[in-house]
Amino acid sequence: MSTYDERLAPTGALRRAMQRPELGALVGAIAVFVFFALYTDAFATARGIANVLDPAATLGIMAVVVALLMIGGEFDLSAGVMTASSGLLVAMLATELGWNVWAAIAAALALGVLVGLLNGFLVVRTRLPSFIVTLGTFLMLQGLNLGVTKLVTGTVQVRGVASAPGYDSARMVFASTMDIGGAGYRVTILWWIAITAIATWVLLRTRPGNWIFAVGGSAQAARSVGVPAAKTKVGLFVVVSTTASLVGTMLLMRLTSVQANAGIGEEFQYIIAAVIGGCLLTGGYGSAVGAAIGALIFGMARQGIVFAGWDSDWFQLFLGALLLLATLLNHYVRRRAEVRR
Repeated sequence: MSTYDERLAPTGALRRAMQRPELGALVGAIAVFVFFALYTDAFATARGIANVLDPAATLGIMAVVVALLMIGGEFDLSAGVMTASSGLLVAMLATELGWNVWAAIAAALALGVLVGLLNGFLVVRTRLPSFIVTLGTFLMLQGLNLGVTKLVTGTVQVRGVASAPGYDSARMVFASTMDIGGAGYRVTILWWIAITAIATWVLLRTRPGNWIFAVGGSAQAARSVGVPAAKTKVGLFVVVSTTASLVGTMLLMRLTSVQANAGIGEEFQYIIAAVIGGCLLTGGYGSAVGAAIGALIFGMARQGIVFAGWDSDWFQLFLGALLLLATLLNHYVRRRAEVRR
């Protein structure tokens, strides 16, 4: 009688690679880089790479935490406008009330926690789709941003934060530039790498990471085996909103001013980057590294089109095509991985 167990059969490197959610994003990133490196002279240079990483960094930070939320089976449409809300709060507290910038940043992070708790509590308690709940939060924050900014400043912009106490040290932490090879690299790139590493460690090496995958796959099944599904989902919403406050602070420290309508529409870019990176819209599957690579593809495409001298409108065509291809590829890879198991 044979004692062979097919579950113990060795798994090849190719098969293991095919099961990784970030595989498609990695292949896409290599293809985009090679294309623009061959098509333009300035792309594959130190300055060109710096120009690519600059916009990709802040997008990548948000894409990573949004990927965690999507793996957990939820969405947050208020993440983009939340970056503007936090920036406006920091700027107003520092310029209108004379707060130290660091105290204002702490208040903005607290606001992020409160918004995340509100989103998570409403989703868990009402069981409404997170799409609807966070769309409502998006609209409320957008109205508050415009209304409060006009009321306080008489315009739709807050400026002058550069003269506030504590700005120089805050800028050093959140928006300074490092000269490497004759090109300026923003410190936000280090934040991007660090947050991606932490998110990857949480997903793959910790119990909360297992909970995230479990509630995204099936919240009811997760509860039946003792997973704190409600706390996990609420925690993910808090992480997204708090990180949005952090990114809003980074942008303010760099630009020294903020518009009341900033951030609108960027929430879709976060979601698209996560999907390109391997996250499924149905939850339970994805990768923080893949989301970071998805943001990198954004940066390469946006700057590559500029270096190539093309009309910027072509970026939207590229983005739509990339989203569709990534979704189809992710679906195929996921289905193949389930069959082989």
